[in-house]
Amino acid sequence: MEKLTNKEEEIMQILWKLEKAFVKEIIPEIKDQRPHYNTISTIVRNLEEKGYVAHNAYGNTHQYYPVLSKEAYLNQFMNLATKKFFDNSYKSVVSFFAKEEKISAEELREILEIIEKKEK
Repeated sequence: MEKLTNKEEEIMQILWKLEKAFVKEIIPEIKDQRPHYNTISTIVRNLEEKGYVAHNAYGNTHQYYPVLSKEAYLNQFMNLATKKFFDNSYKSVVSFFAKEEKISAEELREILEIIEKKEK
């Protein structure tokens, strides 16, 4: 799948939250400046061309919904980031967060418990 821009990711977050929406329902969910209707409409159509979104037509109006789940996108994003920045090593990913103090020893123990439960 094609990489998303920051604005496209923001729109996808909104669609995952709302599950389906018309452009006029997406606009109030945008956190920063309220963009013009046509701007959001263009971004959503781009998302559709990239295969992330589809729509149901109601006359001239389209209700959009995500085709790709948030979990599938996260998996794709994490795999790409791990490959690109961590030499495809998840150990390096966890080490990075530990060194940056983004994850505690207690959280690492919880992760180990999750791994050990899956192995049984």
